[in-house]
Amino acid sequence: MLRPDSDPAAPDAPAAPDLATAPEVVDDPDAPGWHRAPITGDQRRADVLLAAGMLVGGVLSLALGRTAGMYDEPAAGWVSVLVLLGLSAPLAVRRRWPSAVAVVVAVAFVVLAETRVPETLFANIALFMALYSVGAWEPRRTRAVWVRAVVVVGMFVWLLIAMFQAVTDPEGIEGFSNAGAFSPLVAFLLIQLLTNILYFAGAWWFGEHAWGAARERARTEWRGRQLVGERRRVEEQAVAIERLRLARELHDAVAHHVSMMGVQAAAARMVLGADPQQAAAALEQVEDSAREAVDELHGLLSTLRHTGAETEAGNAVGSLSVERLPELVQQASDAGLVAQFQVVGDPLRVPPLTSLNLYRICQEALTNVRKHAGTGARVDVRLRYAPDAVELEVANDAAAGRRVRMASGGLGLVGMRERVAADGGTLETGARGRGGYLVRARVPLAPRAGGAR
Repeated sequence: MLRPDSDPAAPDAPAAPDLATAPEVVDDPDAPGWHRAPITGDQRRADVLLAAGMLVGGVLSLALGRTAGMYDEPAAGWVSVLVLLGLSAPLAVRRRWPSAVAVVVAVAFVVLAETRVPETLFANIALFMALYSVGAWEPRRTRAVWVRAVVVVGMFVWLLIAMFQAVTDPEGIEGFSNAGAFSPLVAFLLIQLLTNILYFAGAWWFGEHAWGAARERARTEWRGRQLVGERRRVEEQAVAIERLRLARELHDAVAHHVSMMGVQAAAARMVLGADPQQAAAALEQVEDSAREAVDELHGLLSTLRHTGAETEAGNAVGSLSVERLPELVQQASDAGLVAQFQVVGDPLRVPPLTSLNLYRICQEALTNVRKHAGTGARVDVRLRYAPDAVELEVANDAAAGRRVRMASGGLGLVGMRERVAADGGTLETGARGRGGYLVRARVPLAPRAGGAR
């Protein structure tokens, strides 16, 4: 039995198409003139095997029909084989030239009946598949309608003529009674008429349904590609926005260094004559501030400056640092999380920009916990100091009855990676086995070589 969404010979398309390897379909399936993707090598081979199988089956059915005495004077053997070849061979190219195949098969079908070839089973299957292929594969839909209409109308005209000849031929109605409105002869003719109506209607409907199913699959793939492209654009925009934000913060950090350098230089100038040692110490601080500012500037050299941005909650960006992580954790506790903060190791001096980035990463991680784990979740924030690095870890357990799973492609994680990469560090994120999520950022504190940015 035919399935509405399948080809009788082979699947029209894979059940789960791979967008990475499938041929690119650039046409919008909803646009006029859309057509199915070109047939594949597997589909061509399947059609050739189908035609060969139909020919073999037709010959076997022919032999059985001649043995059973279907006709008193059947067609010659070579004529019967040629007619069967005309019915089956065109099916080898039924998807490439469906309209031409339908016309050839229809003509061969009429020749088969008129020459009394004792075979009907495979002939009917061949005609059905030819009409089906027009509906399923003909790219010009107007031509598909007209070809099928001409074939169907022609078949019904030929059928009515044959029925008229049968009822007017005394030998043709021998054995049938003409008595009554629904005599056996009338009933027989009505059965033949109804059978043909269902036959041609089925071929037409299954073909149209296969075309519609293929178009729906193409529409799904088209929308999937659009969604992938849209997501890529959103991620690129998020990265660009984050880089602009980093550039603004870099500007504020460098401005802070430059301001301090100006104050220290002025102090050194004032005490230069009276206290040379104090002036030297002030100049050394100027040197350290200048080196630190240049290092941070090189770390975000490719970003752009976002002018006109407001400071966050009235706090200058330069004041947001790891020293304020306890306040951030307390705010998370006030928002409903069970949050704890812990410092591991001896605190070291963290460059202002690195300190700001760690603060932002912790802020984003806590926001994700509130969003995905809900209130009542437990979160531990740890700030670890190593001799050559500082590490921030935000780990949470899911709230009761919930299991946290955050998409790896989240835009917040994109910003975290941008910040850590700007400082030459590494970021580790992922779901925990017992539920919850882990964010760990490690940033080196040792001075980086000028070429290793």
